[in-house]
Amino acid sequence: MRTNRPKPELDATDRAMLRLLQEDGGLSNAALSERLALSVTPCWRRRKRLEDEGVIRDYQANLDRRQLGFDVLAFVFVRFLSHGDNAPDRFEKAVAKLPEVLSCHKVTGDADYLLQVLASDLDSYGDFIERVLRKQPGVASIQSSLALREVKSTSHIPVPEDLEQPVKRR
Repeated sequence: MRTNRPKPELDATDRAMLRLLQEDGGLSNAALSERLALSVTPCWRRRKRLEDEGVIRDYQANLDRRQLGFDVLAFVFVRFLSHGDNAPDRFEKAVAKLPEVLSCHKVTGDADYLLQVLASDLDSYGDFIERVLRKQPGVASIQSSLALREVKSTSHIPVPEDLEQPVKRR
């Protein structure tokens, strides 16, 4: 999702707030203000500004996919026959509506798109490929890689101490 907004100015308190909210998006303004050593009203204003500027997009609980019966995690590479028609645009719109698809990225390389797909088992994954992806107009090939073990999975964005410096590895 592209945005043409200018990058907002973030001071050390804003960055600390972002780190805290990524760890626990359910923090109340009172708890957040206490941890940041701010009074509640300025804390609320900062949080609201970060939301309004689009730095904070939303809040969500991180769920364990296996506890919910999704034992298969697949990375799916989709290639199109042609890019001259509007098949890729229709594909993007269709994929955006599919709950099984966690993410879809237009990529460089041999494939045109990389999808991250959940399924309860291999049979349901195969059904999804046949029933949904192969039915999309213009799709030339589909290649899947199944996750054998999840080593790391996060949606946390590293928030550097100083935005002028890249995040350093420790």
